[in-house]
Amino acid sequence: MKTFVLTVSKQFPKTHNRAGQTTGFVENIRRLFTPECKKIHTIRSNYELWHKRAKEINEGKAILSIRYWSEMPYRSKQVEICRLEKVGVEKLEQPDNFVFAPIEGKSIDWEVVAKNDGLSFEDFFEWFKSRQKEPMAVLHFTDFRYGG
Repeated sequence: MKTFVLTVSKQFPKTHNRAGQTTGFVENIRRLFTPECKKIHTIRSNYELWHKRAKEINEGKAILSIRYWSEMPYRSKQVEICRLEKVGVEKLEQPDNFVFAPIEGKSIDWEVVAKNDGLSFEDFFEWFKSRQKEPMAVLHFTDFRYGG
């Protein structure tokens, strides 16, 4: 079976004002499907690629392996947090819209998106301070969807 790998950061990147501090992503993903979980999705570039991958995963042709880097990103071993056999993907149109998050035709409050991504509003905007114009993928780890 095909395996798609998704890596999450244990620490804030060097470009973030909290560089080196823990993100809490790994701990939250370990708590998926519990009330304590604060990260139910991730946002990634290349919507079309993630849409295609989600389709394969949901058809039982692939799995999603969520991992983190044990040490330095791209220079250390990856550690698996969990595997998902079902995911959701929604299109975030105009990710550079700073008024609201246009997801699947709905106007979603960025604070809600930040919270569901496991970050404070401030940390989320610092993380995504330079945004692309092309649609991005909101990759859901649970059954929650913004579009209903």
